[in-house]
Amino acid sequence: MSPFIATIMLSSLGLGTTLTFMSSHWLLAWMGLEINTLAIIPLMAQHHHPRAVEATTKYFLAQATAAATILFASTINAWFTGEWNINCLSHPIATTLMIMALALKVGLAPMHFWMPPVMQGLSLPTGLIMATWQKLAPLALIMQMAQYTHPQLLTLLGLSSVLVGGWGGLNQTQLRKIMAYSSIAHLGWMIIITQFKPQLTMLALLTYIIMTSTLFLTFKSLQTTKINTLALTWAKTPIITTTTALSLLSLGGLPPMTGFMPKWLILQELTLQKLPLTATIMALSALLSLYFYLRLCYSMTLTIVPNTNSSQTPWRLQNTQNTMHLATFITMTIMMLPLTPLAQAMMT
Repeated sequence: MSPFIATIMLSSLGLGTTLTFMSSHWLLAWMGLEINTLAIIPLMAQHHHPRAVEATTKYFLAQATAAATILFASTINAWFTGEWNINCLSHPIATTLMIMALALKVGLAPMHFWMPPVMQGLSLPTGLIMATWQKLAPLALIMQMAQYTHPQLLTLLGLSSVLVGGWGGLNQTQLRKIMAYSSIAHLGWMIIITQFKPQLTMLALLTYIIMTSTLFLTFKSLQTTKINTLALTWAKTPIITTTTALSLLSLGGLPPMTGFMPKWLILQELTLQKLPLTATIMALSALLSLYFYLRLCYSMTLTIVPNTNSSQTPWRLQNTQNTMHLATFITMTIMMLPLTPLAQAMMT
Protein backbone atom coordinates (compact mmCIF):
# COMPACT_ATOMS: atom_id res chain seq x y z
CA MET A 1 0.00 0.00 0.00
CA SER A 2 1.37 3.39 -0.98
CA PRO A 3 2.09 5.94 1.78
CA PHE A 4 -0.53 8.29 0.29
CA ILE A 5 -3.33 5.69 0.52
CA ALA A 6 -2.17 4.58 3.99
CA THR A 7 -2.28 8.19 5.19
CA ILE A 8 -5.84 8.60 3.88
CA MET A 9 -6.97 5.38 5.59
CA LEU A 10 -5.34 6.25 8.92
CA SER A 11 -6.77 9.78 8.77
CA SER A 12 -10.21 8.30 8.14
CA LEU A 13 -9.74 6.06 11.17
CA GLY A 14 -9.02 9.11 13.29
CA LEU A 15 -11.94 11.00 11.77
CA GLY A 16 -14.43 8.22 12.49
CA THR A 17 -13.30 7.82 16.10
CA THR A 18 -13.30 11.58 16.71
CA LEU A 19 -16.77 11.90 15.17
CA THR A 20 -18.11 9.27 17.56
CA PHE A 21 -16.39 10.93 20.53
CA MET A 22 -17.91 14.33 19.74
CA SER A 23 -21.42 13.22 18.81
CA SER A 24 -24.48 13.45 21.03
CA HIS A 25 -26.81 12.14 18.30
CA TRP A 26 -27.13 8.42 17.61
CA LEU A 27 -27.10 8.88 13.84
CA LEU A 28 -23.86 10.85 13.99
CA ALA A 29 -22.27 8.26 16.31
CA TRP A 30 -23.34 5.51 13.92
CA MET A 31 -21.76 7.38 11.01
CA GLY A 32 -18.48 7.65 12.95
CA LEU A 33 -18.47 3.92 13.65
CA GLU A 34 -19.11 3.18 9.97
CA ILE A 35 -16.31 5.48 8.80
CA ASN A 36 -14.05 3.70 11.29
CA THR A 37 -15.01 0.27 9.93
CA LEU A 38 -14.70 1.19 6.26
CA ALA A 39 -11.31 2.83 6.83
CA ILE A 40 -9.67 -0.22 8.38
CA ILE A 41 -10.93 -2.74 5.81
CA PRO A 42 -8.35 -1.75 3.10
CA LEU A 43 -5.61 -1.93 5.76
CA MET A 44 -6.74 -5.45 6.68
CA ALA A 45 -6.85 -6.67 3.06
CA GLN A 46 -3.67 -4.93 1.84
CA HIS A 47 -1.78 -8.25 1.86
CA HIS A 48 -3.47 -10.25 -0.88
CA HIS A 49 -3.52 -13.49 1.05
CA PRO A 50 -6.50 -15.82 1.55
CA ARG A 51 -6.28 -15.50 5.34
CA ALA A 52 -6.28 -11.71 5.17
CA VAL A 53 -9.26 -11.69 2.82
CA GLU A 54 -11.10 -14.18 5.04
CA ALA A 55 -10.40 -12.10 8.14
CA THR A 56 -11.56 -8.95 6.38
CA THR A 57 -14.80 -10.62 5.28
CA LYS A 58 -15.54 -11.92 8.78
CA TYR A 59 -14.82 -8.53 10.29
CA PHE A 60 -17.03 -6.74 7.78
CA LEU A 61 -19.97 -9.10 8.38
CA ALA A 62 -19.71 -8.79 12.17
CA GLN A 63 -19.38 -5.01 12.09
CA ALA A 64 -22.22 -4.63 9.57
CA THR A 65 -24.49 -6.71 11.82
CA ALA A 66 -23.58 -4.58 14.82
CA ALA A 67 -24.09 -1.33 12.88
CA ALA A 68 -27.52 -2.44 11.67
CA THR A 69 -28.51 -3.37 15.24
CA ILE A 70 -27.31 0.02 16.53
CA LEU A 71 -29.40 1.82 13.92
CA PHE A 72 -32.39 -0.39 14.71
CA ALA A 73 -32.10 0.16 18.48
CA SER A 74 -31.73 3.93 18.15
CA THR A 75 -34.76 4.01 15.82
CA ILE A 76 -36.84 2.04 18.35
CA ASN A 77 -35.86 4.49 21.08
CA ALA A 78 -36.67 7.49 18.87
CA TRP A 79 -40.04 5.94 17.96
CA PHE A 80 -41.11 5.53 21.60
CA THR A 81 -39.42 8.56 23.22
CA GLY A 82 -38.98 11.02 20.36
CA GLU A 83 -35.29 11.51 21.24
CA TRP A 84 -32.14 10.76 19.25
CA ASN A 85 -29.83 12.00 21.98
CA ILE A 86 -27.33 9.43 23.29
CA ASN A 87 -28.09 10.35 26.90
CA CYS A 88 -31.85 9.86 26.37
CA LEU A 89 -31.74 6.12 25.64
CA SER A 90 -34.49 5.06 28.06
CA HIS A 91 -36.50 2.32 26.33
CA PRO A 92 -35.47 -1.06 27.88
CA ILE A 93 -35.54 -3.06 24.62
CA ALA A 94 -33.55 -0.38 22.78
CA THR A 95 -31.02 -0.19 25.62
CA THR A 96 -30.46 -3.97 25.68
CA LEU A 97 -30.14 -4.15 21.89
CA MET A 98 -27.71 -1.24 21.89
CA ILE A 99 -25.45 -2.74 24.56
CA MET A 100 -25.35 -6.09 22.77
CA ALA A 101 -24.59 -4.40 19.45
CA LEU A 102 -21.74 -2.40 20.99
CA ALA A 103 -20.49 -5.61 22.65
CA LEU A 104 -20.38 -7.17 19.18
CA LYS A 105 -18.57 -4.09 17.85
CA VAL A 106 -15.88 -4.20 20.51
CA GLY A 107 -15.58 -8.00 20.87
CA LEU A 108 -17.09 -8.66 24.31
CA ALA A 109 -18.16 -12.20 25.20
CA PRO A 110 -20.52 -13.80 24.26
CA MET A 111 -20.23 -11.66 21.08
CA HIS A 112 -16.51 -12.36 20.77
CA PHE A 113 -16.66 -15.13 18.15
CA TRP A 114 -15.22 -13.00 15.31
CA MET A 115 -12.24 -11.59 17.21
CA PRO A 116 -9.68 -14.48 17.35
CA PRO A 117 -9.98 -15.61 13.69
CA VAL A 118 -9.89 -12.01 12.47
CA MET A 119 -6.77 -11.22 14.51
CA GLN A 120 -5.12 -14.41 13.24
CA GLY A 121 -5.45 -13.29 9.62
CA LEU A 122 -3.94 -9.81 10.11
CA SER A 123 -0.39 -8.55 10.03
CA LEU A 124 1.09 -7.43 13.35
CA PRO A 125 0.76 -3.63 12.72
CA THR A 126 -2.88 -4.00 11.61
CA GLY A 127 -3.52 -6.35 14.53
CA LEU A 128 -2.22 -3.64 16.85
CA ILE A 129 -4.74 -1.17 15.40
CA MET A 130 -7.50 -3.76 15.77
CA ALA A 131 -6.63 -4.51 19.40
CA THR A 132 -6.27 -0.88 20.52
CA TRP A 133 -7.65 1.92 18.34
CA GLN A 134 -10.78 0.09 17.20
CA LYS A 135 -11.90 -0.30 20.83
CA LEU A 136 -12.04 3.42 21.54
CA ALA A 137 -15.26 4.51 19.81
CA PRO A 138 -17.54 1.63 20.97
CA LEU A 139 -16.16 1.86 24.51
CA ALA A 140 -16.90 5.59 24.58
CA LEU A 141 -20.54 4.86 23.71
CA ILE A 142 -20.75 2.06 26.31
CA MET A 143 -19.40 4.41 28.98
CA GLN A 144 -22.03 7.02 28.10
CA MET A 145 -24.79 4.41 28.28
CA ALA A 146 -23.59 2.65 31.44
CA GLN A 147 -25.73 4.74 33.79
CA TYR A 148 -28.89 3.90 31.83
CA THR A 149 -28.21 0.18 31.39
CA HIS A 150 -29.29 -2.67 33.64
CA PRO A 151 -26.31 -3.26 35.99
CA GLN A 152 -26.70 -7.05 35.93
CA LEU A 153 -26.28 -7.02 32.13
CA LEU A 154 -22.96 -5.18 32.30
CA THR A 155 -21.79 -7.44 35.13
CA LEU A 156 -22.71 -10.53 33.11
CA LEU A 157 -20.87 -9.21 30.05
CA GLY A 158 -17.79 -8.42 32.13
CA LEU A 159 -17.66 -11.77 33.93
CA SER A 160 -18.25 -13.79 30.76
CA SER A 161 -15.54 -11.84 28.92
CA VAL A 162 -12.97 -12.42 31.64
CA LEU A 163 -13.81 -16.14 31.79
CA VAL A 164 -13.89 -16.62 28.00
CA GLY A 165 -10.69 -14.62 27.56
CA GLY A 166 -8.94 -16.75 30.17
CA TRP A 167 -10.19 -20.16 29.04
CA GLY A 168 -9.87 -19.41 25.32
CA GLY A 169 -6.20 -18.52 25.46
CA LEU A 170 -5.06 -21.63 27.32
CA ASN A 171 -4.62 -23.95 24.33
CA GLN A 172 -3.43 -21.45 21.72
CA THR A 173 -0.10 -21.58 19.89
CA GLN A 174 -0.57 -18.48 17.71
CA LEU A 175 0.51 -15.22 19.32
CA ARG A 176 -2.16 -13.13 17.57
CA LYS A 177 -4.94 -15.40 18.86
CA ILE A 178 -3.48 -15.18 22.36
CA MET A 179 -3.51 -11.39 22.11
CA ALA A 180 -7.12 -11.53 20.89
CA TYR A 181 -8.21 -13.53 23.95
CA SER A 182 -6.14 -11.19 26.11
CA SER A 183 -8.11 -8.30 24.61
CA ILE A 184 -11.41 -10.01 25.42
CA ALA A 185 -10.35 -10.60 29.03
CA HIS A 186 -9.18 -7.01 29.54
CA LEU A 187 -12.40 -5.66 28.04
CA GLY A 188 -14.27 -7.59 30.72
CA TRP A 189 -12.36 -5.71 33.44
CA MET A 190 -13.18 -2.39 31.76
CA ILE A 191 -16.88 -3.11 31.28
CA ILE A 192 -17.60 -4.43 34.76
CA ILE A 193 -16.35 -1.26 36.47
CA THR A 194 -17.73 1.35 34.06
CA GLN A 195 -21.11 1.47 35.85
CA PHE A 196 -19.45 2.33 39.17
CA LYS A 197 -16.35 4.38 38.32
CA PRO A 198 -15.78 5.27 34.64
CA GLN A 199 -12.41 6.80 35.52
CA LEU A 200 -11.13 3.31 36.30
CA THR A 201 -12.31 2.16 32.88
CA MET A 202 -10.22 4.91 31.28
CA LEU A 203 -7.21 3.93 33.41
CA ALA A 204 -7.58 0.24 32.51
CA LEU A 205 -7.96 1.13 28.82
CA LEU A 206 -4.84 3.33 28.87
CA THR A 207 -2.67 0.72 30.56
CA TYR A 208 -4.03 -2.00 28.26
CA ILE A 209 -3.15 0.05 25.16
CA ILE A 210 0.38 0.65 26.47
CA MET A 211 0.99 -3.02 27.32
CA THR A 212 -0.55 -4.38 24.12
CA SER A 213 1.42 -1.92 21.99
CA THR A 214 4.60 -3.09 23.73
CA LEU A 215 3.97 -6.74 22.89
CA PHE A 216 2.89 -6.16 19.30
CA LEU A 217 5.93 -3.98 18.65
CA THR A 218 8.13 -6.63 20.26
CA PHE A 219 6.68 -9.42 18.12
CA LYS A 220 7.19 -7.22 15.06
CA SER A 221 10.79 -6.58 16.06
CA LEU A 222 11.39 -10.32 16.58
CA GLN A 223 9.41 -11.16 13.41
CA THR A 224 7.51 -13.94 15.16
CA THR A 225 3.86 -14.99 15.24
CA LYS A 226 4.09 -18.43 16.93
CA ILE A 227 5.06 -19.69 20.36
CA ASN A 228 7.62 -22.21 19.10
CA THR A 229 9.69 -19.50 17.40
CA LEU A 230 10.00 -17.64 20.71
CA ALA A 231 12.48 -20.31 21.86
CA LEU A 232 15.00 -18.90 19.38
CA THR A 233 14.85 -15.33 20.67
CA TRP A 234 17.14 -15.79 23.67
CA ALA A 235 20.18 -16.42 21.44
CA LYS A 236 19.28 -13.50 19.15
CA THR A 237 18.12 -10.71 21.46
CA PRO A 238 18.57 -11.52 25.17
CA ILE A 239 17.65 -8.03 26.39
CA ILE A 240 14.40 -7.85 24.41
CA THR A 241 13.60 -11.40 25.55
CA THR A 242 13.95 -10.35 29.19
CA THR A 243 11.85 -7.21 28.79
CA THR A 244 9.20 -9.15 26.84
CA ALA A 245 8.86 -11.65 29.68
CA LEU A 246 8.38 -8.77 32.13
CA SER A 247 5.84 -7.15 29.77
CA LEU A 248 3.85 -10.40 29.62
CA LEU A 249 3.79 -10.59 33.41
CA SER A 250 2.63 -6.97 33.47
CA LEU A 251 -0.18 -7.79 31.02
CA GLY A 252 -1.19 -10.62 33.36
CA GLY A 253 -1.47 -8.17 36.26
CA LEU A 254 1.43 -9.42 38.36
CA PRO A 255 2.98 -6.94 40.80
CA PRO A 256 5.19 -4.90 40.83
CA MET A 257 4.55 -4.19 37.13
CA THR A 258 2.18 -1.60 35.66
CA GLY A 259 -0.60 -4.07 34.81
CA PHE A 260 -1.24 -4.71 38.49
CA MET A 261 -2.48 -1.13 39.02
CA PRO A 262 -5.88 -1.22 37.18
CA LYS A 263 -6.75 -4.73 38.44
CA TRP A 264 -5.94 -3.74 42.00
CA LEU A 265 -8.04 -0.57 41.87
CA ILE A 266 -10.95 -2.34 40.12
CA LEU A 267 -11.04 -5.11 42.72
CA GLN A 268 -10.90 -2.50 45.46
CA GLU A 269 -13.83 -0.58 43.96
CA LEU A 270 -15.90 -3.77 43.52
CA THR A 271 -15.32 -4.58 47.19
CA LEU A 272 -16.40 -1.07 48.20
CA GLN A 273 -19.57 -1.53 46.13
CA LYS A 274 -20.46 -4.60 48.25
CA LEU A 275 -19.72 -7.07 45.43
CA PRO A 276 -17.20 -9.43 47.05
CA LEU A 277 -18.32 -12.49 45.04
CA THR A 278 -17.88 -10.66 41.74
CA ALA A 279 -14.45 -9.40 42.82
CA THR A 280 -13.42 -12.94 43.82
CA ILE A 281 -14.51 -14.40 40.47
CA MET A 282 -12.64 -11.65 38.62
CA ALA A 283 -9.47 -12.24 40.65
CA LEU A 284 -9.59 -16.01 40.10
CA SER A 285 -10.30 -15.55 36.39
CA ALA A 286 -7.19 -13.37 36.10
CA LEU A 287 -5.16 -16.46 37.02
CA LEU A 288 -6.32 -18.14 33.80
CA SER A 289 -4.90 -15.33 31.71
CA LEU A 290 -1.74 -15.28 33.82
CA TYR A 291 -1.21 -18.97 33.03
CA PHE A 292 -0.88 -18.54 29.28
CA TYR A 293 1.28 -15.44 29.74
CA LEU A 294 3.57 -17.61 31.87
CA ARG A 295 3.51 -20.15 29.06
CA LEU A 296 4.93 -17.55 26.72
CA CYS A 297 7.55 -16.57 29.31
CA TYR A 298 8.52 -20.23 29.67
CA SER A 299 8.90 -20.63 25.92
CA MET A 300 11.09 -17.54 25.68
CA THR A 301 13.36 -17.91 28.70
CA LEU A 302 13.41 -21.56 29.83
CA THR A 303 13.37 -23.40 26.50
CA ILE A 304 16.66 -24.10 24.72
CA VAL A 305 17.22 -24.60 21.02
CA PRO A 306 17.40 -28.34 20.11
CA ASN A 307 20.68 -27.90 18.18
CA THR A 308 23.61 -25.56 18.52
CA ASN A 309 24.06 -22.52 16.32
CA SER A 310 27.50 -22.58 14.66
CA SER A 311 27.20 -19.11 13.11
CA GLN A 312 28.27 -15.82 14.66
CA THR A 313 26.43 -15.00 17.89
CA PRO A 314 23.36 -13.11 16.63
CA TRP A 315 23.23 -10.56 19.42
CA ARG A 316 26.67 -9.29 18.43
CA LEU A 317 25.34 -8.17 15.05
CA GLN A 318 24.38 -4.58 14.37
CA ASN A 319 20.65 -3.87 14.87
CA THR A 320 19.26 -1.66 12.11
CA GLN A 321 15.71 -1.31 13.48
CA ASN A 322 14.48 1.81 15.24
CA THR A 323 13.78 0.69 18.80
CA MET A 324 13.20 4.05 20.50
CA HIS A 325 9.38 3.73 20.54
CA LEU A 326 9.67 0.11 21.71
CA ALA A 327 11.97 1.13 24.56
CA THR A 328 9.52 3.85 25.61
CA PHE A 329 6.56 1.47 25.69
CA ILE A 330 8.57 -1.20 27.55
CA THR A 331 9.55 1.31 30.23
CA MET A 332 5.94 2.41 30.68
CA THR A 333 4.71 -1.21 30.77
CA ILE A 334 7.10 -2.26 33.51
CA MET A 335 7.71 0.76 35.73
CA MET A 336 4.49 2.78 36.13
CA LEU A 337 3.13 1.14 39.29
CA PRO A 338 4.67 3.82 41.59
CA LEU A 339 2.44 6.35 39.81
CA THR A 340 -0.68 4.74 41.35
CA PRO A 341 -1.23 7.58 43.89
CA LEU A 342 -1.05 10.09 41.03
CA ALA A 343 -3.62 8.08 39.03
CA GLN A 344 -5.91 7.93 42.07
CA ALA A 345 -5.57 11.68 42.61
CA MET A 346 -6.48 12.36 38.98
CA MET A 347 -9.57 10.14 39.24
CA THR A 348 -11.03 11.96 42.23
